Amino acid sequence: MKAVFIKTSNADVEHDAKLARLQTIKNPEPLVIVETAKDEEKVTNLAKNSKRVFVKCTDWKVIPLENLITKTRGKAELISVVSSAAEAKLALEVMELGVDGVLLETDSAAELQKFSKMLEEHESKERIELEEATVTKVQPIRTGARACLDTCMLMKEGQGMLLGSSSQGIALVQAEVVENKLASTRPFRVNAGAVSLYVMVPKNRTNYLEEMKAGNEVIVADREGNKVVTNVARSKVEIRPLVLVEAASKNGSVVKVILQNAETVRLVTAEGSKAVTELAVGDKIMAHFEEGARHFGMLLKEETIIEK
Repeated sequence: MKAVFIKTSNADVEHDAKLARLQTIKNPEPLVIVETAKDEEKVTNLAKNSKRVFVKCTDWKVIPLENLITKTRGKAELISVVSSAAEAKLALEVMELGVDGVLLETDSAAELQKFSKMLEEHESKERIELEEATVTKVQPIRTGARACLDTCMLMKEGQGMLLGSSSQGIALVQAEVVENKLASTRPFRVNAGAVSLYVMVPKNRTNYLEEMKAGNEVIVADREGNKVVTNVARSKVEIRPLVLVEAASKNGSVVKVILQNAETVRLVTAEGSKAVTELAVGDKIMAHFEEGARHFGMLLKEETIIEK
């Protein structure tokens, strides 16, 4: 959990901050205005003897924070003083690690609301509940339109995208990270499957693969449920032979996913991954299950829906 503070001279904003359980602060100390390399050096020196250091970048917003994260990590909390929710989001994501916390300076109730919403989204994207599901069917089907999603990140073993034919069950399909003798790895790519599949995107929503295009945000998760957000760089649709995989959870919930029938397409397991060409009934794969239905990608837990 990141440290979060609010500084305001508006009594109504201060009241709203307290209702949102956000800590207000009047005089953040020590505070360094960062404009030059000498200012960065001052922050580094303060970090040696302080629990936390507040920094305010007046011009450049990213490079100074990158430098300071590197120099102060493990010594003191680095708190970035910001003036908007957008600037706070940037500070929390710099170098993937982000600063240790943010202090929002604002007298605007609207900006505080944006900030609170951003924090909720930032915290909710950290984990998703995954469990093992037992494969009950592996059925080659006809050729069809399948989408590859190339992203702006380099994924690792065990990482991939959450995909499924149903809103109630989605499987973790691994990125193309496994070495083989016949094809180069593509760690930026997930061979995602049939264009009608759901893919998990931020804000607990789903999109159809067919809707995805360059610039769209998409969730990348690993087998432990840790997740990050990246952007699509390219969506490539081609006609390929397909295979239907079905699996069931311990309580009987079902996940169905239609993937390209190829050796490089792998589903994540608890300890590794398995190619769809080698998958058999009884194997276990990692999946996410939820109750309810999706309406324009939004989860409605109270709605009854039957998907086959």
